[in-house]
Amino acid sequence: MNISVLIVAIITLIAFVAHVFGGTRETAAIAPKEDDRLVVSWVQAMCAFQMLAVDLLALALLLFAIVFWDLGPGESMILQLASALYFLWGIVWVVQVLWLKRPSATLLRLPHWMIWLLCSGLLFFGS
Repeated sequence: MNISVLIVAIITLIAFVAHVFGGTRETAAIAPKEDDRLVVSWVQAMCAFQMLAVDLLALALLLFAIVFWDLGPGESMILQLASALYFLWGIVWVVQVLWLKRPSATLLRLPHWMIWLLCSGLLFFGS
């Protein structure tokens, strides 16, 4: 059993649950009232937000499959690609937070990037 991949699978599953329940609740709380342009933008943001939930679930299931079943010689490549995906998530997160420059939304208050970079390293190590 690949412990580092199991850790990432569990973290990803937790992220999925937090994303679907906590994130949806928080995003629903900021729904605009009457401005049609804002409502369209908010609905688009909600849809994009939930698309990531699908990615998180699919990735968690793939990682659990790798942990519990032998997926053959392609397993190492899958883990390296997943590592690259987590790495890109972390980098994009950092870039967005720095680019948006909001005083209350700092890299320390939004530490998701640390989790994604940790997961990237664990998967790379586990591959």
